[in-house]
Formats: sequence, structure tokens, C-alpha cells
Amino acid sequence: MDRKIFWKIALLLSTVSLSAFAQSNFPDKPIKTISAYAAGGGPDVQLRQVSPYLGEALKQTIIVENKVGAGGVLATQFVAQSAPDGYTVLLGSNIQLVQKIMKPDLSINPLQDFAPVSNMYSSPTVMVVAHDSPYKKVEDVINAAKANPGVMNYSSGGIGTSAHIAGATFVSLNNLKVSHIPLKGSVEIAASLLRGDTQFAFPIAGTGVPLVKGGKFRALAVTSKNRLAQFPEVPTLNEIMKNELTIQESWFGIWAPIKTPQDRINILFQGITKALSNPALKTAYEDAGNIVTPSQSPQAFAAYMATENKKWAEIIRLTGISGE
Repeated sequence: MDRKIFWKIALLLSTVSLSAFAQSNFPDKPIKTISAYAAGGGPDVQLRQVSPYLGEALKQTIIVENKVGAGGVLATQFVAQSAPDGYTVLLGSNIQLVQKIMKPDLSINPLQDFAPVSNMYSSPTVMVVAHDSPYKKVEDVINAAKANPGVMNYSSGGIGTSAHIAGATFVSLNNLKVSHIPLKGSVEIAASLLRGDTQFAFPIAGTGVPLVKGGKFRALAVTSKNRLAQFPEVPTLNEIMKNELTIQESWFGIWAPIKTPQDRINILFQGITKALSNPALKTAYEDAGNIVTPSQSPQAFAAYMATENKKWAEIIRLTGISGE
């Protein structure tokens, strides 16, 4: 064989081998997962619960970092602008889709600027009042709001959050004159209700269920399609109002920056799938009112996100929520 051809082939083979080694070596340092949610809130708790199992599956440390602000936009922008190497990922959710729907001029587009890895779990919201509230059922809140227009308030963790959208949907469909009080995070909802600043709220199940079980809240309804196993006596809002737009389940998954190599996306996907199959983790999620929902593939998660984008756009049109 000609010596020049030999060395070209040898160089090519060595390059391929080094490339394969580099790919198989991922991850060789800690992976940072960025959360748009306040520490102690439902999504933050669930992310920290899955992190040890994901770290075990990937044989690497998972670091959770909170970047709270602008209804999730701050965290989304940070990850979108991070190196597409698989070492910085985002806890993405339908809320980021909602932010883009509300603010079309946002520079970040979740459907274009991220490579979906896998969905992890979904969580409905729970309509709650303070434990000592005079309201025993949903109809009590509706009647009180109609009898006192402009007097009652509902709280949320911020504009465009799940709690805000669920509350706005409830108010819109019942033609109520009720004010929305956006707080700095979902962890502040409890204090707002207990102080009497607000009369009802729709925290996601991961936040609301533990507080109901702890005696601080009374649950009046859930926005899931079916009743929650934790509260079989609590009706769905759709049972009461007979409108499918009240069926609202937020979902949470992992997104990587666009252009992240597909082999790394696949490794992350496999790690998430393995982590979510752990019985202890599934029990912890379900005890908080969540449903474990791993995607069949990264491509399936991308398709699901596109479908969800259309549904939430319809809900935002109904409520008239604006990001301004």
C-alpha cells in the first residue's frame, strides 16, 4: 500500500476512534440543571428529588441551580445561551411555552431554541382556600365573588404561571370580577392565603398537596382530568363546570440548548428514563399529586410540545392574559 494512503487511513481511523471515545466519555463532569422556580416550591422539590437518581444513572453529579425571575424567562434565556454541550440543561415546562405565547416578541422561542430530551412528570393545580376559610366548595367561592364583585382576590407565583392561568380560566368562565395578585413565587401563596390577602389560589399539586395534607389548605377542586388518588373525595373542576378548558396539567421535562449533539441528548434521555423507573422516586412523585410521564423518545417529546403549544394558546386567548 502506498505510504501516503496508509497514513491518511491511519489518521482517519484515529480521528474516528478519538471521536467515539469523546462521545462515550460523556458526561465526564457535573451537569447543571437550571430551574426557573423558587427553592422549596413544588417543581424545585421534584427536580431535587430526581437529581440523585439521574446522577446515579449517568454516573455523574447533578447540580440544581435556581434562576428565578420574569415568569421563567430568565432561566430560559440563560440555558438557551449556554454552550450546547449537554452540561447545562433546563427544567422546561409548558410555562415557557405560555410566556412566548403571551410575549411573541421574546427573543427566546422554546420550540426553536431547545433540543427536548424527555418529559418527566405532570402536575395539575389544586383549587385551595385557607384551612379556616368559610368556603367549603367551589360554588361557595363563585357565589361569594358574584355577591361581592371586585372584592375578592386570588394569588399566584407570578404572571403566566400555572396558578395564574388556572385562576384566570376559572374567573373568565364564571364571569367573575376578581383581582389577580401575582407574588414572587409559588412558595408565597400559602402566606398570602393564611394572612387573608387572597381568598383562593390554584397552586400546582406539587406545592398544594403537601400543604393540604399539612392542614394549612382546604382543597376544593383539582384541574386534572381525573380525581387525584391522594384526594378521591375532591372533585375535578371539569366535573363542576363542565368545560374541558378547566383540565389543565402542567408538565416538566428536560431541555438542552439547540445544537447539543444528538448522542449526548440520547445519553441524557436514557439517564432520565432509568431514573424515573425507580419505584421510590415514583412513589415520592405520586404522593405529592404528580404523575410520572417519561417520553418514548426525544422526538416524541418534541411532538408533544408542539401539540401543547396549540392548547395553551387557546387558553391564553380565553383568559386574555398578557405578559405586559
